[in-house]
Amino acid sequence: MLDMWNPWEIYDRLIEQIDPSVRVSAYGRAGKWTFVENSEAGAGMAFHMPVESVPRSLPEDVTGLSLREVAAFAKSWNFAEAAIGMAALNSWYALPSRAEAAGFEPCEVNNWQNLFDPWAKETAGKRVAVIGHFPFAPAALPAVSELIVLERNTLPGDLPDSAAEYVLPTCDYVFITGSAFVNKTMPRLLELSRGARTIIVGPSSPAAPVLAEYGMDSLTTFSVTDVASFQPALSGHLLGGMYEAGRRIEFHAH
Repeated sequence: MLDMWNPWEIYDRLIEQIDPSVRVSAYGRAGKWTFVENSEAGAGMAFHMPVESVPRSLPEDVTGLSLREVAAFAKSWNFAEAAIGMAALNSWYALPSRAEAAGFEPCEVNNWQNLFDPWAKETAGKRVAVIGHFPFAPAALPAVSELIVLERNTLPGDLPDSAAEYVLPTCDYVFITGSAFVNKTMPRLLELSRGARTIIVGPSSPAAPVLAEYGMDSLTTFSVTDVASFQPALSGHLLGGMYEAGRRIEFHAH
C-alpha cells in the first residue's frame, strides 16, 4: 500500500514505466482537455486546470521531447503544466495494445453519461461518495442510502472537497475523478477510501493496474483507437465527439 510519507511514490512508479525513447509528437488543448500524442501512436488526455500560481518549467513547445520527461511534469504544482504531464503519461498507458495486455476491456456503453449505470444495483442501500460533480450520478444511483458529492468548485448540494477527510472513511463506495491526479489529491483520497470499494473514473485516469496496490478496485478510462481523428474529435469537429476516436475501457482488480 501507499506510504503516505511519500505520496510521490504513486506518480514515480507510473512515470518510470514509460520507455524513454518514445517522443511527444503533438500536444495542445481542446476545450477542457489537454492532450498529448506520442511517437508510438498513443494518445491521451487530462483535465485542464487553469491554476498557474507557480511558474511553468516546461518549454513552450514540448514536441520532440522524451515522453517520460514530459510525463514527469504530472508532479508539477503548476496545474496547467501538470495536465500536460498527465496527458503524456496517459498516452503511454492508454495505447490499445498495452491497455488490453494489462487486462482492460471495452465498456459495454461508450458514453461517459452511462458511467455510473453498471453500479446501480451493487450500490443499493450503500453510502456512496463521488469526488467531482457528475450531474448524472443521482439519477444513475437512485437506490443508494446516501449520495455525497465532494467538489472543489461547489454547486448547490455539494460538500467542499475538504470534507473528504471526514466523509470518505465512512463510505461503502467511493468514485474518484481522474482529475485528482492533476491536482495531487489522488494519493490522499485513495488512503481515505481504503475501507470502501474505490472506483477511479474519467479520461484523466491512467490505464495502470498498479493503482490496485494503492486501493483502487476498479478503473474506467479512455483509450484512443484512431489517432488521426483524435484532435478533431476532441475539439468537437466530429459529431460523435471523443467517442469517434476511441472507447471507454475498464479494469476490475477484484
